[in-house]
Amino acid sequence: MQIPISTFKAVTRCALGAAVSACLFVASSAGAEDVKAGDLVITQAWARATPGGSKVGGGFLIIENKGSAPDKLVGASAEAAGKVEVHEMTTDNGVMKMRPVEGGLTIDPGKAVKLAPGGLHLMMMDLKGPLKQGDKLPVTLEFEKAGKVQVSLDVLGVGAPGPAGTADSGGMKKSPDMKMSPGMKM
Repeated sequence: MQIPISTFKAVTRCALGAAVSACLFVASSAGAEDVKAGDLVITQAWARATPGGSKVGGGFLIIENKGSAPDKLVGASAEAAGKVEVHEMTTDNGVMKMRPVEGGLTIDPGKAVKLAPGGLHLMMMDLKGPLKQGDKLPVTLEFEKAGKVQVSLDVLGVGAPGPAGTADSGGMKKSPDMKMSPGMKM
């Protein structure tokens, strides 16, 4: 039996496309588990691996409020770090600055807040050891209404843009004229 080359190429493209789609589905569903706490749903919890000797690391996730009243992330902790704070990064006169979010982070009803590289994030300070790719990092988030919530951050590679299957990692690109505060890297 002979198959025209155009048919063979079309079938091969379809098979390859299906295989890639299946791999992406497996990769995206193999990530951190969604966590439900009261009206809140926490998804895509992850962190970047850190080089040996690093004393700081970043944690990222999405918090969605499915309720009818706001809630507020008022604190966080992790056994792997001496201190965990919610931080925000801003650019002021071309200089990128990072600082703690004062008074907690409000999650309005029907809205989601994304903690992602280059913006809001969990700043883990005084790390007791490096965050290693492939590990799971337990973190406790404390909310005003939902209380204490345990989440597990999937530790991805150094410089990872985010979990597989996410359309937008939330990363910030450095423009050629952007100035960084001393000691900051992108």
